[in-house]
Amino acid sequence: MSKKPAQRRKKPRNRQSTPTGGAGTTAAPGPGGPARRQPSGPAPRPGSALANTTTGRTPEQAQGNGNLILWAGLGAVVLLFWYYHLVVLNQMQDLSGGLAMPDQLIGGYDLSYIEQLRAHMDGDARGQLSYVHKTAGTLFPLFLSLVTMLAIALHVPRRGVRWALWAVPLAFAIVDLWDNPLIDGLLSGPVDAGSVAIASALTVASWVLLFATVATGLAVVITAFIRTFRQKWSDAGLS
Repeated sequence: MSKKPAQRRKKPRNRQSTPTGGAGTTAAPGPGGPARRQPSGPAPRPGSALANTTTGRTPEQAQGNGNLILWAGLGAVVLLFWYYHLVVLNQMQDLSGGLAMPDQLIGGYDLSYIEQLRAHMDGDARGQLSYVHKTAGTLFPLFLSLVTMLAIALHVPRRGVRWALWAVPLAFAIVDLWDNPLIDGLLSGPVDAGSVAIASALTVASWVLLFATVATGLAVVITAFIRTFRQKWSDAGLS
């Protein structure tokens, strides 16, 4: 006996969705929407570490990394100062009849002093001093300037104050790097009282800016340490 078309229709069967998320997940119907995957494994224990799902760093982590770079750079600056001013330039006195290099004269020099150096230093000694200026004499002001600027960037929050403080190490690097070729020119080329006066003024200015740069860096680091200490002291409820 043939069935009518209405009888041939089958009732829709509820099909349970098969989980596709892999082991450890089951499909659970959400209210008013499709099924959602829910973890079926054991719940994490209280206090257990969860996986870090982001690669972003917190400001504290970024500042901590910056401080590591700062201390490494400070060590390099100390070594460069020791090598350049206390070792190499002092050894150059063996080639100049015991006369100090113009770089070491904090109070400056005059034409007669430069003429004495020219009389005692031969071409090889002048070439060696020029090489020292191009190597350690270039690295030291650059490293000191960059390390000081990094300390200011890490510990001075106000932009205007940062730019004002950055001017000190920048000026030191510019003046010191400018002074080196002038000194080489005084010892190897024509010399007159005017060129000696300019080079002497730059030498004095470079020493003044060196002390100012070191003082600025120390002041920034010490101020930041005091501020952090007071903040932790206050957070601990000891104030």
